[in-house]
Amino acid sequence: MSSALVESPRSFGDMMRAPVLLYRTIGEDIYAHRSTNALNSLLLKIYLYAGFINFNLLVCGELVFFYKSMQDFETVRLAIAVAPCIGFSLVADFKQFTMVLYKGTLTRLLDELEEMHPKTLAQQRAFKMEDFERTMRRVIGIFTFLCLAYTTTFSFYPAVKATIKYNFLGYETFDRNFGFLIWFPYDATSRNWVYWITYWDIAHGAYLAGIAFLCADLLLVVVITQLCMHFSFIANRLEDYPCYEDRNAENIQFLASMIKYHDKCLTLCEHINQMYSFSLLLNFLMASMQICFIAFQVTESTIEVILIYCIFLMTSMVQVFLVCYYGDALIAASLRVGDAAYNQNWFQCSKTYCVLLKMMIMRSQKPAMIRPPTFPPISLVTYMKVISMSYQFFALLRTTYYRN
Repeated sequence: MSSALVESPRSFGDMMRAPVLLYRTIGEDIYAHRSTNALNSLLLKIYLYAGFINFNLLVCGELVFFYKSMQDFETVRLAIAVAPCIGFSLVADFKQFTMVLYKGTLTRLLDELEEMHPKTLAQQRAFKMEDFERTMRRVIGIFTFLCLAYTTTFSFYPAVKATIKYNFLGYETFDRNFGFLIWFPYDATSRNWVYWITYWDIAHGAYLAGIAFLCADLLLVVVITQLCMHFSFIANRLEDYPCYEDRNAENIQFLASMIKYHDKCLTLCEHINQMYSFSLLLNFLMASMQICFIAFQVTESTIEVILIYCIFLMTSMVQVFLVCYYGDALIAASLRVGDAAYNQNWFQCSKTYCVLLKMMIMRSQKPAMIRPPTFPPISLVTYMKVISMSYQFFALLRTTYYRN
């Protein structure tokens, strides 16, 4: 029985499980168009919108706090401390806005990928799906852990610390502090019930931001993993095809099916570009600033603060690396199609076949890629560029701060 379960084919829904389940915890239903329960869909939508209204009010409080702190050099350190959280919040907000704006495109993309997904165990072995899925799950697990560790640490560390000091170390007062630096139009620490309502309000906002930030990237990871799998399958099929010398019609039929398959994959890549290009541009710009400000906090703070911000720093750097790694993998997988086509025994085929093959090779020389505006195509080179920008901002910030 157990061996049968291990050998059973994996559905597209299995690969999508992580982003779908995590998104639903904040009220976002990726497959809302398939829902048969109208009331449940309505409640999820109300929960999502209410959560984002609350979250954006908190972001406004962070922006006010940042502005007030910048007015005096004595408090500019507080402005630097809140800046990475503002950047993270704005990117999470924009990612969610992008998902809503391109919901129709996302739905079509996922539906087409599900239709193309290999259904039987034999097909999945031919696609080498297990290898792609194993890497994808490891990446999703690591990034999910880091992202939730960051939001959990910032949210609950002050309450845990105050509880230990008050209940176990004999402190006379309970420190009513928050994990995030936010301006409130009222005294949020005046009374115990006001403090705890505000505290859990902030915690929910932090969780919502973390999930919105995380799941947009998890969707990107799943989608690019699928496309890399399809490009790899096309390349393997082209390389392994024997090119029968006396079966011209069969050869042309095979190549035509591969060209159509390849073109569909490239079209799906354009859907990804349509959804992600602007959000990734903002993501990289904000990531450069975030890493800069976080690095400044790490070099200028106590051990306690350093440990908290190190998790944030690791999350930011891993997130940028994750996107760049999969962008690079997409380019490599699509370029391999042209190499595989050239490696065929095409010299013994008809002229028509060779012309079609030449067109496919020429098309594959322009690889599938994610192209943020004004930025080079996303690859591991882009990661080095973001890290370089972060260091330049960091050096400028330290020089300006100590000069004053």
